[in-house]
Amino acid sequence: MNKTIKFLVEGEDDGKRIDIFLSNNLSLYTRSHIKRLIETKNLTVNSICVIKPSAKIKVNDRVEFKLSQINKSKILARKIALEIMYEDNDLLVINKPKGLVVHPGAGNYDNTLANGLVYKYKKNLSDINGSLRPGIVHRIDKETSGLLVVAKNNYAHSKLSRQFSVHTIKRKYKCMIWGVIRPLNGRIETLITRDKKNRQLMAVSDNRGKKAITNYRTIKTFNKKDIPKISLLECELETGRTHQIRVHLKFKGTSLLGDKKYGKKKMNFKKINISFLEKLKNIKGQALHAQTLEFIHPKSNKQLSFESQIPEDFKKMLNFLENLGG
Repeated sequence: MNKTIKFLVEGEDDGKRIDIFLSNNLSLYTRSHIKRLIETKNLTVNSICVIKPSAKIKVNDRVEFKLSQINKSKILARKIALEIMYEDNDLLVINKPKGLVVHPGAGNYDNTLANGLVYKYKKNLSDINGSLRPGIVHRIDKETSGLLVVAKNNYAHSKLSRQFSVHTIKRKYKCMIWGVIRPLNGRIETLITRDKKNRQLMAVSDNRGKKAITNYRTIKTFNKKDIPKISLLECELETGRTHQIRVHLKFKGTSLLGDKKYGKKKMNFKKINISFLEKLKNIKGQALHAQTLEFIHPKSNKQLSFESQIPEDFKKMLNFLENLGG
């Protein structure tokens, strides 16, 4: 079944291409899918049908876009424990654990955050991004823990998506990396695209992909006897590209503790603290946690700010490094 989404163009979008505007506001639809819908007469601007994805929009244009479901499959409700940090009639903020996929995809259609949301909230979730992504405004990786905002209705979803597209939502991550990043504090701005050799990975590119910006600061560096140098970082995202922090760290010559995709395949330790190795083995996934989330409430316009505790495996490694002598 199709549904129509309506937008009123605001000042910051004056002169933008219509496909870029829609892609920014419908974050989980690919731009190519949006282009196909435009070209097959699913878009009107001021009640006039537009079939060119490159058409420009102006302030106060009334945009109506008919969305077809990306996937017609019905999502299955599953009882999944959810750590809810905040909830009202329009949205909720969840602290996602490591190991939980955000929405159904290849190989996992039943045990995701979205399945748990459907079980708890049934149809009281936004459906802008299709039947398999109810309420899902943004994502974090399966093996990354931390805060996510979920929309209960399409108005809230649209307003939250707008904040993501204009980079006014604040997202700060804590992470542990190998070695010391130089400079200690900085800004990484690159293009990120699919890796040419492995399509499951992302990579920095000189001339293709989407702009990605990560601001980082080194909180502390651990340089102890019998363990490799390790740094604790805070990373603040200006954009939200797939695997962004992990790709940018690789670009800077380092990687997250526990990152099996972007880290070194083999690490050779000569003299090594055995307790450190045990703590390292106990890290589930990568040592990356979406700790802080700040945004404007879509109805009240009040600033909301949330912070969550780092997971236990991350905390144990950090405490071990803090208390290690020498």
